Amino acid sequence: MLLGKASPEDMNLHPMHYKWAYDLYNQAVRNTWFPHEIPLGEDLMDWKGMTDDEKHAVTFLMAFFNPAELIVNRSLALGVYPYIKSPECHLYLAKQMWEEANHCVAFEYVLETFPFDRDEIYNVHINTPSMFAKESFINKYLKRMTEDTLDISTIEGKKDFIRNLVATNIVMEGIWFYTGFMVALSFRQRNKLRNFGSMINWVVRDESLHLKFGINLIQNALEENADLVTEEFATELRDIIIEGVNLETEYNKDLFPKGILGLNADYVNQYVQYIADRRLEELGMPIYYNATNPAKWMTTANDVYELVNFFEAQNTAYEVDAKGHAKEEEEKPKEE
Repeated sequence: MLLGKASPEDMNLHPMHYKWAYDLYNQAVRNTWFPHEIPLGEDLMDWKGMTDDEKHAVTFLMAFFNPAELIVNRSLALGVYPYIKSPECHLYLAKQMWEEANHCVAFEYVLETFPFDRDEIYNVHINTPSMFAKESFINKYLKRMTEDTLDISTIEGKKDFIRNLVATNIVMEGIWFYTGFMVALSFRQRNKLRNFGSMINWVVRDESLHLKFGINLIQNALEENADLVTEEFATELRDIIIEGVNLETEYNKDLFPKGILGLNADYVNQYVQYIADRRLEELGMPIYYNATNPAKWMTTANDVYELVNFFEAQNTAYEVDAKGHAKEEEEKPKEE
């Protein structure tokens, strides 16, 4: 069984029961990167020529992303890892936690490079009701994952585990993060902040695996616990996602109080609904919003399906093998 308290008998990698987790681990190793590989100095020239509304959007994103990565890291360490028996899943979670820490350092690198008022950024979540509401939502589940004791042997304990995972992995990582990625990459679409965009691409590459892992975790847990698969529980999970969308809708009004060239709150919120529909589909639920993708240009960069189906397409400029040697794009086997 996937869920449960690990025992010494669960420490053998073979026979392997969840090979998808081991495959994700190996892909994550090949995707390893470091923030200071990206020279952000060139982007400072773009920053100087940006409007106040553009600068506000980037600053607002940094205020959310910087602590969010550590929140996810803590939820994995204290609310996911202890309740899984699979050693191959533990391997991937260890790499995912490293990646979340690496993302936090990456955003620290951005904060140190650009002329931000860092004290102001660190306090945005306190002074902005929409961001504080998102934080309160995730902290409710984080508290249940880290401070309350889950009895993973019970039906209610398993339900709580899945509820918490939907909130942190599907809503926070799979919807809120992806909306921010789209906004960040929109600047590169206009030939601005191109190196920052490259960093976001690498973050997205990691997050696509995190999302795949979380979805597989939820699906396997439900497959192994048929008594959890009820219409009532599915509706409850859907409502968690809808609540997350509503919170993001209000947040985006503060992200774009006036709008910038090519982007405004309505545009971004349509993308939020589109992403939410994709997440519902990936969990095996009917779509709710029936929203179309307003950011068609994302198809050539980081479209949702391309990210989730990472085994079918290479999204990266390079990878490293398990020994850490660079593999150039042309050395990869051709896609079938």
